[in-house]
Amino acid sequence: MSTHSGDVSNNDASIRNIDSCSTVTELDDIDFSRLPRPRNLNIERQGSYDEKSLTETQLGFSPHPPSRAENFFRALEHFDCIFSPSKRSEFTTPRSPFGQGPHPMVAEAWDSLRRTLVHFRGQPVGTIAALDNSDEKLNYDQVFVRDFVPSALAFLMNREPEIVKNFLLKTLRLQSWEKKIDRFQLGEGVMPASFKVLHDPVRNTETLIADFGESAIGRVAPIDSGFWWIILLRAYTKSTGDTSLSELPECQKGMRLILSLCLSEGFDTFPTLLCADGCSMIDRRMGVYGYPIEIQALFFMALRCALLLLKHDAEGKEFVERIVKRLHALSYHMRNYFWLDLKQLNDIYRYKTEEYSHTAVNKFNVMPDSLPEWVFDFMPVSGGYFLGNVGPSNMDFRWFCLGNCIAILSSLATPEQATKIMDLIDSRWHELVGEMPLKVCYPAIEGHEWRIVTGCDPKNTRWSYHNGGSWPVLLWLLTAACIKTGRPQIARRAIELAEQRLSKDGWPEYYDGKLGRFIGKQARKHQTWSIAGYLVAKMMLEDPSHLGMISLEEDKQLKPVLKRSASF
Repeated sequence: MSTHSGDVSNNDASIRNIDSCSTVTELDDIDFSRLPRPRNLNIERQGSYDEKSLTETQLGFSPHPPSRAENFFRALEHFDCIFSPSKRSEFTTPRSPFGQGPHPMVAEAWDSLRRTLVHFRGQPVGTIAALDNSDEKLNYDQVFVRDFVPSALAFLMNREPEIVKNFLLKTLRLQSWEKKIDRFQLGEGVMPASFKVLHDPVRNTETLIADFGESAIGRVAPIDSGFWWIILLRAYTKSTGDTSLSELPECQKGMRLILSLCLSEGFDTFPTLLCADGCSMIDRRMGVYGYPIEIQALFFMALRCALLLLKHDAEGKEFVERIVKRLHALSYHMRNYFWLDLKQLNDIYRYKTEEYSHTAVNKFNVMPDSLPEWVFDFMPVSGGYFLGNVGPSNMDFRWFCLGNCIAILSSLATPEQATKIMDLIDSRWHELVGEMPLKVCYPAIEGHEWRIVTGCDPKNTRWSYHNGGSWPVLLWLLTAACIKTGRPQIARRAIELAEQRLSKDGWPEYYDGKLGRFIGKQARKHQTWSIAGYLVAKMMLEDPSHLGMISLEEDKQLKPVLKRSASF
């Protein structure tokens, strides 16, 4: 998924100035005749990462007595055709599972989504970022890897997998090209942030133009594109039951290249992934460099998806072993040091500093005086969340939506932690949801801190854009997390809020203000992932079995005893 800030001109002159290493002219398609006949995915793979159908493993987990929501999901156990490739979703003419008719926004959303389709040589290969082309200097006419994810899920849920397959293959071919920015060569496994199709009517040719970060607003290569690609490959495989795509040598190599980048050894002593500011959905300077929760959660989920997709051949087996080791260390680190609830907040409040040796409790030398005032009122008695960032003498206490939702969906969060995250959202509805779902982060930074952290970024002023803005695309992530934790009523409430304004306002990219009351001052209208995010949320709530595309059940072997040090 993406925010779009790069300055990419749409005229031919500027395209000719793009580094030829980022251009794929007359791209040769993968020979589909080499593909073996589709085979049904063996859901019951052996080992610690077995996946079971949602009817066998319960969609929600909660230590509390059965609620009305949980009773609702028990009724789903009668479904016997989950992810049947022959069964197309009825959400082209949707019906509510609660006896209501289709919402008029759904047909409009589908029509808008189909108008964003991008074709290359007669085949659909993605969706552009927005239909609003009021400023040709911006790159909203491109296909962004992270943006396409909710569009892809919508098409998969509607039994239209070909566009997703085409997208996965085209981006895979782009990955293989040499990537140079200012004479510096990027890692071989880097996936593009975006691409566009250039039509030459004179020569009657089509060319793919890829952006690996050289045209982005901060000139930063996207770390998350590779993770989203692996996650989407697994979603395609899970949805269709067809393993032939993921088993292609090209796809296996593509995964290994991505993994080689993020599993490489260096100076870092943490299992988390060190990254720069602006390398993810928050693609501008916002103080999320270091070990941001969004990247760590996506990293964890991509590793688990790769573990399911990699062949256990000579090359794949080595990566499987490395992934398992990293997952154990990463889950321990995140569940211990990134988790914050009332008890842990009180522990930090009483931290001693300047501790040394292995018995140190305050391992990162965090100063209790650095605790922001707002967090004491924000933290409910029952609730918790994963911090925005943790590093040496640093804890970013901001709440980030995407990272916490992905933590639930990937089972990085334990069932108890997932329940507490949902408790927090429910308790702090006014702050996190307000009048338009959903805050990308909370709270906004302002004043002197804003000037230092953002570099006086006029687009990221308080309660706008990445700085506490409300993003409708996050609706699908919230809905998925709600279904997994057995809290569909929370998702339903958020969707009803969105339906009051989202279509009338022209499907904006984001909203501004503490409550999300105002259309973003620089927000694009007819934003594709706002449209697709709404559709995915609606379809998932209608048929919760769709959750299996984007959710992983907890692995019991990744459930360590939560201890911070031997001194506890």
